Amino acid sequence: MVLPSTTRALSLNFANIFVGHALHGPTPHTRQYPTLDPLTVSRITRHNSRRNIMARVYADVNQNMPRSYWDYDSVNISWGVLENYEVVRKIGRGKYSEVFEGINVVNYQKCVVKVLKPVKKKKIKREIKILQNLAGGPNVVALLDVVRDSQSKTPSLIFEYVNNIDFRSLYPKFNDLDVRFYILELLKALDFCHSKGIMHRDVKPHNVMIDHENKKLRLIDWGLAEFYHPRTEYNVRVASRYFKGPELLVDFQEYDYSLDMWSLGAMFASMIFRKEPFFHGNSNSDQLVKIAKVLGTDELFDYLDKYEIELDSQYDDILGRFQKKPWHSFVTSENQRFVSNEAIDFLDKLLRYDHQERLTAKEAQDHPYFDPVRDPEDFKRNNADPNEAYDS
Repeated sequence: MVLPSTTRALSLNFANIFVGHALHGPTPHTRQYPTLDPLTVSRITRHNSRRNIMARVYADVNQNMPRSYWDYDSVNISWGVLENYEVVRKIGRGKYSEVFEGINVVNYQKCVVKVLKPVKKKKIKREIKILQNLAGGPNVVALLDVVRDSQSKTPSLIFEYVNNIDFRSLYPKFNDLDVRFYILELLKALDFCHSKGIMHRDVKPHNVMIDHENKKLRLIDWGLAEFYHPRTEYNVRVASRYFKGPELLVDFQEYDYSLDMWSLGAMFASMIFRKEPFFHGNSNSDQLVKIAKVLGTDELFDYLDKYEIELDSQYDDILGRFQKKPWHSFVTSENQRFVSNEAIDFLDKLLRYDHQERLTAKEAQDHPYFDPVRDPEDFKRNNADPNEAYDS
């Protein structure tokens, strides 16, 4: 088979993308092994004697699965055929990868090629294992293949293609039903991954692909995702700053699936209030200050006291005292059509300091806010014109 000339002209050689990089180097997101790491075991014992901290739902999923389900370090990767794919154009980049639109030269299907930058094999195995465990789940991007260059050993993940429109262009043109529909679709993906014992840990608009014409949403980039084990200390250097939950900002390591619910709440707030991002911190410490200016400092200290968290001394000079702001204070003439009482109630039940007070993804789907879009066919009929959101 011969590729169309336009594709051949644009195509790049995989081997030239990260030539010479072996799979080594530091990984900033290391995993604690509940049954393998003696240090972790001692921490688990200590915390368990102090208080019982665990996720409200799906806490025991992984302990009820065979070890092979979550022990990604023992995964044997089955490599596909690199020559089956060519990259067409670059469509994105991140800290750990570069992303290209690609084509499968065997069946001419579009795909997405995620070329991984040099990191430890363990991190690559974790992402692959998680994607395999989530295969076929609602609104979870499909992993189609895993390949690597024989010379550089650079691995690439091959994903389904989504005709995405950048959120900075798309979100401002959403109507009220669009917001409800896509948040509900995202919740379906989150409840599914949580039910499989997996935290995404990087929910943000950049990682939510939306094909608006076909009303299709996919949650992507599972590179920071991790298996949840109760009473385990996880790395707080996850998620993107504007979407980091308070637990990360105060260095509370025994977090759980509810971290994803804060991130979704921050995303939802930016969509209904037309303020992107909603919490706009200049640093991690400033991010907590921005949150405190909305949720209040009294509530923050209640949270810290409950979980016996000691706030870093850097906050002594920057935190101050703030009253909790009513959500309706963010309503303007420009955003009021998105801010119903149901929307405010839903948001309020997501953006809570105390992660155990946040709605779970399953509870969130049952909120009355989603009643108008609960039946996808009804939504598509009521919102039939895909260009409606683009009318000025």
